[in-house]
Amino acid sequence: MCGITAIWGENDTALTRQIMESLIHRGPDASGIAFWERATLGHRRLSIMDPEGGCQPIFNENKTIAIVANGEIYNFASLKETISASHQFTTSSDSEVPLHLYEEAGCNTVKRLDGMFAFILTNGQELFAARDPVGIKPLYYGNSGHSKVFASELKALSGRATDVKEFPPGSFFHTKIGFHKYRSLPRAIPEEGPVDQWCVLIRKTLERAIKKRLMSDVPLGAFLSGGLDSSIVAAVARAHMEELHTFSVGLEGSRDLGAARVVAQHIDSIHHEYVLTPDDIQRRLPEIVFYLESFDQDLVRSAVPCYFVSRLASEYVKVILTGEGADELFAGYSYYRRFDSSMPLHEELYRSVSSLHNINLQRVDRLTMAHSIEGRVPFLDLEMIELGQRIPSSLKIRQLRNGKQVEKWILRKAFEDLLPAEILWRTKEQFDEGSGTADVLACMGDYFMPQNAAEEYAAAQKDDRIRSHEEGVYHKLLCEAYIDPSTILANIARWKDNRIYE
Repeated sequence: MCGITAIWGENDTALTRQIMESLIHRGPDASGIAFWERATLGHRRLSIMDPEGGCQPIFNENKTIAIVANGEIYNFASLKETISASHQFTTSSDSEVPLHLYEEAGCNTVKRLDGMFAFILTNGQELFAARDPVGIKPLYYGNSGHSKVFASELKALSGRATDVKEFPPGSFFHTKIGFHKYRSLPRAIPEEGPVDQWCVLIRKTLERAIKKRLMSDVPLGAFLSGGLDSSIVAAVARAHMEELHTFSVGLEGSRDLGAARVVAQHIDSIHHEYVLTPDDIQRRLPEIVFYLESFDQDLVRSAVPCYFVSRLASEYVKVILTGEGADELFAGYSYYRRFDSSMPLHEELYRSVSSLHNINLQRVDRLTMAHSIEGRVPFLDLEMIELGQRIPSSLKIRQLRNGKQVEKWILRKAFEDLLPAEILWRTKEQFDEGSGTADVLACMGDYFMPQNAAEEYAAAQKDDRIRSHEEGVYHKLLCEAYIDPSTILANIARWKDNRIYE
C-alpha cells in the first residue's frame, strides 16, 4: 500500500525526504511529511482506501498525534464504529483507526487489529511502531547518529543508517518500553475429526479470509498460475465479484500458462497473460535482484515470474490476491514427505509459516510494490493459520492405495467441486518451475559471470552462504546494485536455513 519512514531523536527532514524518495515505487500517488523537535514522519502513498481523502500523515482532532501506515486493517469498519462517538474522523481510510485507538488503548491497540500492517505514530514526545503478527508488511530500523530510523525497505536505509535490523513480526516498539512481543502466530494441537468436517471448516474459513481481502476502493485482481492455491483463491473471489481480472506469466508452452487458461475459462475471469522470453529475464534480472533485496537462489528464481506478473497486473489493478502460505499450512513442498511421523511434520509446518516474513512474503511484497500494487495473502489470515494447525498432518500428505503420496490432500478435497479435476489434482510445482523460468535461470549464469570467474568471486567474497554458481551471480548483481550492500547482505534470510534439503 505505501512506504513509511520515521526518525526519532531529532528533526531531520532532509534524511526523511531522502528515504521517502527511495520508496517512491511503494507510493507514487502522493507524499507527506510531519515533524516535531525530536521526530519526523514520512509517507509515500499508494491510494487504496479513500483515494481522495486518505493522504498521510493523518493527524488526530487537535493535531497533536500523527500516524503513517502501510497495509490494510480489515476490521477497521467495526473498530471505527466502537470509537466514533469519542473521535472525529477526518478520512475514510482504515489507517486512521489505529491512530484514534491509540489515544484510548495505548500499546494495547495492536491486539485489536486484524490485518497486514506496519505503522508508526508519534506526538513528538514518544513514538510507537508496530508490525502485524505474520510479518506480511515490512519494517526495518537502524541508527543514524543518536537517532533511531525506521523504513519500509532495506534499500531505503542502505548507506543512511547503521546496525539495521528487521522489525520483528507481532511486535511493537515504544520509546519508553522498547520492543515487546504482543502476539505470536496461533498454535494448536492436531485434532481428530471426519474429513467432511475439516472440508467444511476449510471452505468457510478461507472464504471469510478472501471476502475481507476484497476491501478496496480501487480495482482488484488475482494472480493465477493455474496451480491449486492461486486457482482456489481466484475461484472463491470470483464468486463474490461481478468481474475479476486474473494474471499469468510463463515461457511459451509452459505448464502454468496452459493451466491458468483452463481455470480462467472455468471461473469466467477476464484473463491476461504475458509470454516470457529468455531475453526478458536476462535484461530484467539485475533490477529484480535490486528490488528483491536478496541473493538467495530459490527466492530469486521465484521472484522472476513474480516480477513479470506484477508488472502485467499493474496495467489493470492496484490490489492483487495471491495464494502464498498454502504450501506451508497444508504441506505442499516435496521435502515435507521426509517426515515419517505426524508431530515432527506438524512442528515443521509451524516453523515454515513463522519463517515466511523474510523469505516468500518479502518476495511478494517487494516484487508487487516494485510495480506499485498491493499483494494480499488470504491463506495467511490468522484464523486460517490456527485452523491449519488443528488439522492432522495425515490429512495433508495422504498415502493413496496405489502408493502415491498427495500433498495438500485435504485442501484439494475441500474444493473438489469448485475446480476442474485436472487443476485440482495437478502435481505441485513451484512458481519458477511451472512458469519455465527455473530452467532458463539455471543456464543463464555464464552470461553474467563465467564459471571460473564465479568460483573466484565466491572465494573473494568470503561469504560461505554462496552455494552455487547461479547464486554467486545473484550475489554479484546484488552487490553491484548498491553503493554499500552491507546493510542488505546482513539481513538476508535463507531458504537454505529455513528448509531441509535432499
